[in-house]
Amino acid sequence: MNTDLPARYDPRQVEDRILKFWLDSRFWVANPKSGKPPFSIVIPPPNVTGRLHMGHALNNTLQDIVTRYKRMDGYEVCWFPGVDHAGIATQNVVEQELAKEGLTRHDLGRERFLERVWAWKEKYGNEIVEQLKALGASCDWSRLRFTLDSGFSRAVREAFVRFYDEGLIYRGDYMINWCPRCGTTLSDIEVEHKEIQGHLYYIRYPLEDGGHVVIATTRPETMLGDTGVAVNPDDPRYKHLIGKTAVLPIIGRRLPIVGAPEVDPEFGTGVLKVTPAHDPVDFEIGKREGLPAVNILNPDGTINDNGGPFAGMDRYAAREAIVKRLEEEGLLERVEPYRHAVGHCYRCGTAVEPLISTQWFVRMKPLAEPAIEAVRSGKIRFVPERWTKVYFEWLENIRDWCISRQLWWGHRIPAWYGPDGEVFVGRDEAEAKARARAHYGEDVPLRQDEDVLDTWFSSALWPFGVMGWPEETEDLRTFYPTSLLITGFDILFFWVARMIMTGLHFMGEIPFREVYITPLVVDEKGQKMSKSRGNIIDPMEVKESHGMDALRFTLSQASSKGRSWRLSWKALDDSRNFLNKIWNMARFIVANTRDLPADASLEGRELCPEDRWILSRISWLAGKVRAELDKYNFHLAAEAMYDFTWHDFCDWYLELSKIRLYGDDPEARHTAQAVLVEVLDRLLRLLHPFMPFITEEIWRVLGRGSTIAIAPFPREEPSWRDPEAEEAFERFRSLAVEIRAVRAELGVPASAEVEVILTGDPGEVEGLMSFAPAIRRLCRARDVRHEPAYTPSPGTAKVVLGAVEAFIPLAGAVDLSREKERIGRELAKIEAKLSSLEARLANEDFRHKAPEEVVRRAEGEAAELRAKRDRLKRYLEI
Repeated sequence: MNTDLPARYDPRQVEDRILKFWLDSRFWVANPKSGKPPFSIVIPPPNVTGRLHMGHALNNTLQDIVTRYKRMDGYEVCWFPGVDHAGIATQNVVEQELAKEGLTRHDLGRERFLERVWAWKEKYGNEIVEQLKALGASCDWSRLRFTLDSGFSRAVREAFVRFYDEGLIYRGDYMINWCPRCGTTLSDIEVEHKEIQGHLYYIRYPLEDGGHVVIATTRPETMLGDTGVAVNPDDPRYKHLIGKTAVLPIIGRRLPIVGAPEVDPEFGTGVLKVTPAHDPVDFEIGKREGLPAVNILNPDGTINDNGGPFAGMDRYAAREAIVKRLEEEGLLERVEPYRHAVGHCYRCGTAVEPLISTQWFVRMKPLAEPAIEAVRSGKIRFVPERWTKVYFEWLENIRDWCISRQLWWGHRIPAWYGPDGEVFVGRDEAEAKARARAHYGEDVPLRQDEDVLDTWFSSALWPFGVMGWPEETEDLRTFYPTSLLITGFDILFFWVARMIMTGLHFMGEIPFREVYITPLVVDEKGQKMSKSRGNIIDPMEVKESHGMDALRFTLSQASSKGRSWRLSWKALDDSRNFLNKIWNMARFIVANTRDLPADASLEGRELCPEDRWILSRISWLAGKVRAELDKYNFHLAAEAMYDFTWHDFCDWYLELSKIRLYGDDPEARHTAQAVLVEVLDRLLRLLHPFMPFITEEIWRVLGRGSTIAIAPFPREEPSWRDPEAEEAFERFRSLAVEIRAVRAELGVPASAEVEVILTGDPGEVEGLMSFAPAIRRLCRARDVRHEPAYTPSPGTAKVVLGAVEAFIPLAGAVDLSREKERIGRELAKIEAKLSSLEARLANEDFRHKAPEEVVRRAEGEAAELRAKRDRLKRYLEI
């Protein structure tokens, strides 16, 4: 040991320095030719626009725990990092910057706009990477990828062309979701459906032969695009109208009345206006019945020339104007409040519009079937398992995926059009030209498609794209398929399912073997964190106030049992306190083991009962942490280490070690020192994946090697496991706790020394007597002795421990009559509190609705109150 540890742990003085040491030393750079068993994992690439938020922090903390554990356990670990170009998000950010200058992207043109986006990316796009490093993420940063870098772009073009050539990508007119704010299409899963309070407008549609039908709609403005009216052919009220003609109010367009089983007779009046260009159901009816599709919207959500007198109006202004006109013409029968779900853009929150548009699509059914089988057969396992059902439900009902986006930032679709509109795809323009030449028999001018691919198209290739596909690289041979994916449930369909599909299709193998789904981090009240609520906990602020290790250890306690997990400042404070406990523990050991020879070991040493106990416990802990990490029970591993460190090691063993550390026997002192250092060494290695900075700092002071990051992860030591020593220590600990409780609850002054007399089963008494020095130190006992036939005098407290009774004479040490009066009052308070708690716990409503942690805390408190009540009752019998 080469130096002392400072009096207090200050993460601000440690973390950045340790991080630089790790990065400079390149401990995390993977060698695919090392011959070690591989363990690989790919980071869910954060958006280039992003800042580290709690979702990132949780996800990457758990990835790092597994990564560090596997690296220490002898695996060749490669954690592939990267950043996503985030098409819509990034383009929006840059467009907002341009707006401040009074410009739009169209003012600049495509080429100059993209130059601005790349300049923005170079200036700000590295922030999230630096924040992930600050978190301690031990990625192989030499393999950092960006989804628009040249190598990854090649992978995207390769995938597109292969899909197209296999007939899995096609171009067609289809009903899509359009965001007027972002100016682009959205896939179905990019649309968030929100309940809103709207209205149902009942409108009279005149019949050509006289009379009228009343139709209910939530969107009167879309009537401008009506080209038909539909009724259910089994509805006796209206089936006689099939084949007749209605007239569109205001516009005057003739509307054929058709039969359509899709019409719900229970909705509104049971008559449906058919707007093929602006509703998915109407689109299908229109195709079947040959009704024209009349689009009434411009890309920005205003009414186009097909809207007649309402052209140029915003869609919502047009709604008001149309309703007013209908009222004036006596065609609005009534308006009712109506609550219904409306699709909104996941990115900007604008209500989306269904539109018919010529777009690019991927046929999903042929890709979904092998992806379903991969999970059903057990090749891929979800943790928790309940997400398997959700995955199946989505894939079994999957629709084709619209992959084109009307943006400029992204992977431009590698398709070119000939003079007659014929499509030619290619990995580059030269290949497209060659295909066109083969088609036309000569060179012809080609025009590239203006659209870009959905960001998720490139992300779907991530597990093998980061490894250099379509080249056959050493990384692919060694690290694919990856071992594990850790991600949030919100991108199960956006990303996870699509990676499984593309991995199976292009690589012929699953992309990962296990998928761990993290919960959503919410505030202590269970509310989602948001700027508007003012309840966001910023990871970078926590770094300044508590340190990243405190944040990481807190996040490691997030159980995946529920969909959400509550984070509070109190939990972060508790973790910081734990770090301080570890630091002070290490300082004590370093300060008291300076004279221990560097080559000192436990071999041949005479171990006392507490030595055998603590060595057995640290051996158990190594097995426990391994077992829980292998099952991804991060919270149970963290809990076990916390309990061992705080209670077994600090509260008990450290205190007991002082008997020998401060005693006169040098051999006994060296034995205690050797045990302390051995346990600290193993404990630091177990803790390291969870709190890497503080453990590295202490490790360097211990002088145990260049870095803890590649030190072997502890295993259970069979020769150290000693159930008898653990059982004996637990009996001693229970006795000590009871004696200390007697002292505290009967008001024995801290300076007063007491006697402890043991009687009962000779074997158990003998075991307890081996802890006599410990009882004397921890219980302020001047004498601990065994008297087989002891008769207690009045004023003697008794503790019963199995087949042993311990007597503590207190006459003269306290005023017992006064203490009994006080105990009587305290008992009354305990009974009242316990009664209230038990009533709460008996309430099934509380048990089902309260968070698991709250119920567990209430149960623990009730158990403590019962134990205290029983002890106090015994004191009244003294």
